[in-house]
Amino acid sequence: MSLPEIVSREQWRAARQELLAKEKAITRARDALNAERRRLPMVEVDKEYVFESGDGKATLPDLFEGRAQLVVHHFVFAPEWDAGCRCCSAFLDQIGHPAHLRARGTTLVAVSRAPYTKILPFKARMGWTLPWYSSCTGDFGHDFGVTLEREGETVERPGLSCFLRDGERVFHTYSTYGRGLDGLGSTNGFLDLTALGRQEEWEEPTGRASSLGAPADGHRIRYHDEYEE
Repeated sequence: MSLPEIVSREQWRAARQELLAKEKAITRARDALNAERRRLPMVEVDKEYVFESGDGKATLPDLFEGRAQLVVHHFVFAPEWDAGCRCCSAFLDQIGHPAHLRARGTTLVAVSRAPYTKILPFKARMGWTLPWYSSCTGDFGHDFGVTLEREGETVERPGLSCFLRDGERVFHTYSTYGRGLDGLGSTNGFLDLTALGRQEEWEEPTGRASSLGAPADGHRIRYHDEYEE
């Protein structure tokens, strides 16, 4: 096995300080990239999508559950499969309590092409409570770049799409695929992909959260059972 070099505590501290400078540079670059992402233009979604769920039919605005933002995990689960993608399953396994996202006006859901009658038993097997919808009757996966036609065969790839709701209007703000999901799973990781971001005072551009319905004190971290819906 190839292991790190053994050094003195002083040598380790010097090497750690050198690495820390690079880590801080990456943090500053990531903050700048997130701000640029929040400045992306958005596209109004005027097409009607219908999803299947345990409560019957649902539209895209329904998936917001009354909040300002929606993050959709495009979970790879083909209609002919009896279980979902293992990599997508590992992704959902790492997601924490939804209260921190919801307190910032953001709903996280999963959407797959498999019929809901197949999603339901697999969701129960995995023990997940995340809202999960079937898009088997429409073009949602095709329209948002996760269901592709290659050489006459339908293939899927994992992805994440973000949407913003302003009154009755819904806008598509961002999508990422494949390795774009690397490092995601935390509350801040998801919020950094959205138009409203973490809703912290230091974030650029300023003034968005209060104008689009997110909680004015959404940046305040609380125990997950202390948030008010």
